[in-house]
Amino acid sequence: MKKVNNNINNSDIDKINKKNFKSTNKEKKLNKIKENAFVKKILDNKFVSKFFTKEVILYIVFGLLTTAINVGSFSILTYLLHIEENLANNIGIVLAVLFAYITNKDLVFHSEAQGFGEKFIEFCKFILGRLFTMFIESIGGSVMFRYLPIPPIVSKCIITIVVIILNFFISKFFAFKSSNNEN
Repeated sequence: MKKVNNNINNSDIDKINKKNFKSTNKEKKLNKIKENAFVKKILDNKFVSKFFTKEVILYIVFGLLTTAINVGSFSILTYLLHIEENLANNIGIVLAVLFAYITNKDLVFHSEAQGFGEKFIEFCKFILGRLFTMFIESIGGSVMFRYLPIPPIVSKCIITIVVIILNFFISKFFAFKSSNNEN
């Protein structure tokens, strides 16, 4: 029978202690944040806990990344590659919408579509939803810019928030097949 070597050297012990120390520190920091009176009020707020779910937070994070892809690809195409602005803008929009589709499908709403047919229909619904909100944004922006006595940038922000909310609900209840939201 072979004898098993149970010797652990000091560097292994140091690695284990550092790992335990790091996880303990993370837990302590998280507990301190949770103990903060202001944070505790926010976390205990029924509105916040009801509407800021993991799904909503992921939607916001990937929405920010989608915007970065749109603006970033536009900038790269126009300033580095010297592509005409309208073409660069359209390419940026297409890249951003494709990124949004993939992240929303897989990471936010966890689509359960099976097979090419279901996935294709889901993709078409997603694109239709985005076209609908693009139309809403265009018409709403025109109306707000022309007829409301508020600065255009405020109008743009208001209509953008409306479009983001609409996109969330269209994706959740119309575009993606999930066991959580049977259509």
